Amino acid sequence: MTSKFLIILLCVALIVVSVRLYLVTNNSCQETQVPMSDTLSANDDFYDVIMSRASVRSYLDKSVEDEKIDKLLHAAMAAPTAMDKRPWHFIVVTEKDILKKLADASPNAKMVATAPLAVVICGDMSKEKDDWTKDFWIQDVSAASENMLLQAHSMGLGGVWTAIWPSVERGAAVSSLLETPEHIIPFATLVFGYPSSPSQPKDKWDEFNVSYELYGE
Repeated sequence: MTSKFLIILLCVALIVVSVRLYLVTNNSCQETQVPMSDTLSANDDFYDVIMSRASVRSYLDKSVEDEKIDKLLHAAMAAPTAMDKRPWHFIVVTEKDILKKLADASPNAKMVATAPLAVVICGDMSKEKDDWTKDFWIQDVSAASENMLLQAHSMGLGGVWTAIWPSVERGAAVSSLLETPEHIIPFATLVFGYPSSPSQPKDKWDEFNVSYELYGE
């Protein structure tokens, strides 16, 4: 009789422990799992960032905070890069005198003179091989540039992409101003600041620019 009672007691204890273990595990999973509605909301927010971004060329007389500059640079270096070469170099410019000279060096970047921040994105040729992959750096720094523009817009900043490469004249002028070595090629000047007025994004969707499976289909 005593042994039967002990067996029953052990079975009950085992059931209680199992139920408690299940409840703890289930609650832990529910706490760490992202609800579907939140996931959709986050995706919608990111889509809105992309679709509402526009080039901004006029800025308030207000500095961009260091922490936001840091986020711009981190976003840039999170971009995809062929064979993980990361052939980029970023020159951050906030000094008014250099910003004005940078505007003179780039005819299409006159707004730099009145902006609080510019980032000159360069290709670092010391990280590239002299073979068929040598021009992949163009795609890498382009991806990094777009990351920065999107990150800027998500933080309430305005930004615009102004080209340097492949203009030899612009590249030489910017290189001379920023004293870059020969293996550093200025690619673009991204200009940032707090917008002085609301910007209106363009609807660039065109179904005729899309083919499925084969060109023209």
